[in-house]
Amino acid sequence: MENNNFLYNLYYDWWKNIDKFIFSLILLLFFIGLFFSLASTSLVVSDKLDTNDYSFFFKHLIFILLGIITIFFLSSIKQEKLLKFSSIIFIISLISLILVPVIGVEVKGSKRWIDLYFLPRFQPIELVKPFLIIFISLILSSEKYTNIYLKYFFTFLITLLVALLLAVQPDIGQTLLVFFSWSILIFTSGISIVFLLILFLLLIFVFSYLVFFVPKFEYIKNRLVSFFNSETGTHNFQSDKAIDSITSGGFFGKGIGEGTLKNRVPEAHTDYIISVISEEFGVIAIILILLLFLIFIYSVFKKVYFENEEKIKLILVGCISLILMQAMIHIGVNIRLFPTTGMTLPFISYGGSSIISISILSGIILNLTKRKIN
Repeated sequence: MENNNFLYNLYYDWWKNIDKFIFSLILLLFFIGLFFSLASTSLVVSDKLDTNDYSFFFKHLIFILLGIITIFFLSSIKQEKLLKFSSIIFIISLISLILVPVIGVEVKGSKRWIDLYFLPRFQPIELVKPFLIIFISLILSSEKYTNIYLKYFFTFLITLLVALLLAVQPDIGQTLLVFFSWSILIFTSGISIVFLLILFLLLIFVFSYLVFFVPKFEYIKNRLVSFFNSETGTHNFQSDKAIDSITSGGFFGKGIGEGTLKNRVPEAHTDYIISVISEEFGVIAIILILLLFLIFIYSVFKKVYFENEEKIKLILVGCISLILMQAMIHIGVNIRLFPTTGMTLPFISYGGSSIISISILSGIILNLTKRKIN
């Protein structure tokens, strides 16, 4: 009886203080991803095996249920506890990222996953990203050290370590995303624009050197060359099929299950989910999804505006900027605005690591936007 009362009080306090509008948007985006998983991507298996197999849908459903539990846990604990154990989880996740080259699973020439008995095929960077934002934000807002440039340097070293571990895999898309998140945080903290511009140019120089002079990254060079000149390479097949699917879908799409992209392009249900949706449900569906993302992002930024605590502002800006940038890269790749990067669409794409990562970010956002109790 006491346990029931405890759980009821916990749920009551959580529901009373949570931002219900932001929480509703998160659930709606997850539901949309689940719906498209049922309507479109589940047919991938049934087409291949000539049977009514909905394993994609049920796996997606399990991931989302785990994600909702994660959101509830992270958003219900006290803010001080969240910030305290986030640093510990960051260290643990960083160690798992270090172990990827040693015990990682190689898929299509890239070693980005760890396959554990209790956690099959997990991508450590998806766990690193949310807690890296908190870790960097806590350092930048720390009052123990007054030298801001020392803080910038220390956070840069941490980000560089993560980026180097990603480059070894190799995963340039996530590497650029991590550097972008760091640059947003230091910009928000008040860094000089000139200093940030110099650093940006330096990173472009390093990236160019790696791509054009280091053999391990030659595949990126080939993708870039193919992107700018489609006649010189063969790396545009997926992007060309994706943009063709968007065009063929028109405003209202071909209808549920009538799309062909999911059968022609590998990993269409993750990296090209926007094109799959557009082909079957039309550009109207994409516009509505983008509108939901914009409302979600605006709602969080509105909370940032009224927040007084520096570290909370930094964490919220970092989390929502990460979601925004990842969505922009995914959509940009699908409409052939960017070269292929293998970036999932937050909330919508299939994939356990991706869903858990966005759930962690959502839980952090809901925790830090809760109604303050005096």
